[in-house]
Amino acid sequence: MESALLSASRFLPSQNRELGGILRNFQSPFYGTSIAKRSFAGRHVSARNAGSSIVASVLGREVKKETVIPDPDYRIPIVLLGFAGGLIYTENLLPAVPVGLLGLLLLFQTTRVRFVFDNEALEVKIGDQLKESGENVFVGGQNRWKYSTFVNWELWWPNFPILVYFKETQTKPEGQIHFFPVIFNGKQLYDVMVERAGPSETSSPKQS
Repeated sequence: MESALLSASRFLPSQNRELGGILRNFQSPFYGTSIAKRSFAGRHVSARNAGSSIVASVLGREVKKETVIPDPDYRIPIVLLGFAGGLIYTENLLPAVPVGLLGLLLLFQTTRVRFVFDNEALEVKIGDQLKESGENVFVGGQNRWKYSTFVNWELWWPNFPILVYFKETQTKPEGQIHFFPVIFNGKQLYDVMVERAGPSETSSPKQS
């Protein structure tokens, strides 16, 4: 398995007129909480989201984007452990061992591995303190990939996501493929991948 699993700015000179103290709230698409307030007085922009916020300039206006961390999802390890239990119950001990070990591994990884989506890259971090995950043990390099280097990505299977795949040219020019088990909220993962990396070619969750 792949590595287990800005600040204040001023308006342009033409916009430096006093426009009053009107404030607007921007809502997080995943957590439903206010992540930023913008002052139209042209003096200050502030944002808070778990100690991290991003400011992007679009047509001279300030647009806030939060750092997104999809919630953990324990369904895959639970299903694997349940399947292993069924194999043990039917005395199929030989296949039960690898299935059970894989379930335990994914259960452990779900508690610690985090996908962190900031304004320019996807990064794998460890624990609620978001510690650095170190160098990728399989292909080398940092476990951080810029969206601009993504060639393609897919989410299998949308109704019960099992794997997320992406190919990027940051690690090597000819492209490097990565596979991760989906131990995160699949809908959140899909939505932020579409927003930051562009639409997937073939997969998308069905609309409810």
